[in-house]
Amino acid sequence: KSWGLGRIVTEIFEEVAEAHLIQPTFITEYPAEVSPLARRNDVNPEITDRFEFFIGGREIGNGFSELNDAEDQAQRFLDQVAAKDAGDDEAMFYDEDYVTALEHGLPPTAGLGIGIDRMVMLFTNSHTIRDVILFPAMRPVK
Repeated sequence: KSWGLGRIVTEIFEEVAEAHLIQPTFITEYPAEVSPLARRNDVNPEITDRFEFFIGGREIGNGFSELNDAEDQAQRFLDQVAAKDAGDDEAMFYDEDYVTALEHGLPPTAGLGIGIDRMVMLFTNSHTIRDVILFPAMRPVK
């Protein structure tokens, strides 16, 4: 795999620090490299306007300002496809419909991912959301 600095920093954080975030904690300013749908920060374009919320060493919520620049999003999807081709199972596919929608305009938008699945994860002491999610994401037919 070809990892950039953002991916390396994120992997180190996940391996070294994440499990020790017992008290409710917000981590902010995630690298753009690992945040393919999040808007770049106005001051530092290497990071995004994104946060994750942790309790008990587990991610409970993920929120960010949505990327609404079609050209930037298209390039990030291409980067994700390259990462997937290099063996990254978590990388995204190229969503042409989404890029087309962005080309027609998307106002400033934000999203927050927190739900029953993340709470069940906390209450059942599960280490990954994949252990408790009822309906896994559908992948496109190849």
